[in-house]
Amino acid sequence: VQLQASGGGLVQPGGSLRLSCAISGLALGKNNIGWFRQAPGKQRERVSCTSSDDGSAYYADSVKGRFAISRDNAKNTVYLQMSSLKPEDTAVYYCAAAARARPTGLNEYEYWGQGTLVTVSS
Repeated sequence: VQLQASGGGLVQPGGSLRLSCAISGLALGKNNIGWFRQAPGKQRERVSCTSSDDGSAYYADSVKGRFAISRDNAKNTVYLQMSSLKPEDTAVYYCAAAARARPTGLNEYEYWGQGTLVTVSS
């Protein structure tokens, strides 16, 4: 199983980025896929995920209304569209997969990608 996150970079406040998570070795439709981030000196947090049972999405309060998660089952890829970016969104972003439809914690995600750095700065 491999998860490959990409799409990070440097963006000005208020700008947008789209992250991609290309997945191989597991069926996208049978796993919960989450996006997480970890800023320097802070714990890793889940920002969004898409459920495997009904495709519903979860967003952390800090990104609600600004981020949107989507999946392309044909390409086995999950995206995170990030808009109205703020300096506090600066972090390494990771995608991860869980066999449970609605995992509640980071430790329920079995597979992790390598991370992509997002820097929001003027």
